[in-house]
Amino acid sequence: MNNPLAKHAWSPYLVGAGIGVLSWFAFWSADHPLGITTAFEHTAALGIQAVAPQFAESNSYFQDNSPKIGWEWMLVVGVLLGSLLSSFASGDRERVVVPEMWRRRFGDSAALRMSVAFFAAGLMMFGARLAKGCTSGHGISGTLQLAASSWVFSITFFTVAIVTAFLLYGRRASENV
Repeated sequence: MNNPLAKHAWSPYLVGAGIGVLSWFAFWSADHPLGITTAFEHTAALGIQAVAPQFAESNSYFQDNSPKIGWEWMLVVGVLLGSLLSSFASGDRERVVVPEMWRRRFGDSAALRMSVAFFAAGLMMFGARLAKGCTSGHGISGTLQLAASSWVFSITFFTVAIVTAFLLYGRRASENV
C-alpha cells in the first residue's frame, strides 16, 4: 500500500471533500468560518496596541474587536507546518527562487522576484480585508453557505487571476512551460 503522504499531488475531489469536512468542524466547534486574513489583522492590531496603547484605547476597532492570537492563527501555523510536512514526506522540495517562466519573461533577478511577490502579497491582503474576507473565508466558507457576496468574490478573484496571468505571461505561457 502506498503512503498517501508521499504523493506529489492528491485528488482535487478528495482534497475538496477534506476541506468541506474541516469547514463543518470549524462551524461545529468554533461557530466560525474558516479564514486566514483575520489572524494577520489581529496581529497588526496587537502590534499597534503594544506600540501606541493610547491610540488603541481611542480607536473604535479595539472596542468592537478584541484582537488576539486565537484559533485562526493556529490555522495559519497548521497551513505552514502541513505544507512543510507534505513537502518533506513527498520529496517535492524544489528550492526555486526565480521560476523558469518568470525568468524567461522578467529576467534572473531574485530581488525583483521577491519584491514583486511581497508587493503582490500586500495587495492581496489589502483586497481581502477590503472584501471582508479572503479566498478561504469567501471562497470556501462563504460559498459553502451559499452567500451571494462570496460567490461574487470567488468569480471575481478567479477572473482577475486569469486575466493577470495572461497579462504577465501572455496567451502562450502555458505552452512554454
